[in-house]
Amino acid sequence: VLLIDGKRLTQSLPIIEYLDETYKMPRLLPDNPYQRYQARMISEIIASGIQPIQNISVLRRVGEDKKVEWAPVEKALEESAEQFCVGNQLSIADCCLIPQLYHARRWKIDLTKYLLIPSIEERLNSIDAFKVAHPNQQPDCPEKEKA
Repeated sequence: VLLIDGKRLTQSLPIIEYLDETYKMPRLLPDNPYQRYQARMISEIIASGIQPIQNISVLRRVGEDKKVEWAPVEKALEESAEQFCVGNQLSIADCCLIPQLYHARRWKIDLTKYLLIPSIEERLNSIDAFKVAHPNQQPDCPEKEKA
């Protein structure tokens, strides 16, 4: 939950869009309509296609074969990525990528077959805002997982 001006905001994607619309810099949705679509599409693949599968109770129900859902992200990045997920501007897609990669590693998902995902991750992890927001830097992160 994010509290802003006494209002409770929930759900990551709507929160990111709210912040983008309310605080104009830095923009998390590209100005170009097609790139904005790409950023939303990649975010949706991650939030709806990958994130639920990385929940332990869901993993127990769907089994090991469903742990590998990163190919659609890599395919989308082949069309959109440059320095970041969508071109050379940080976007909502980049904000979604890092937490899910953290969870992928927790569940020992093999990401070595992908080229774009780890290269974007490396660039994002070098940015101060991403360092501070990284899951292993959060107060509720288990001590053994803190970097």
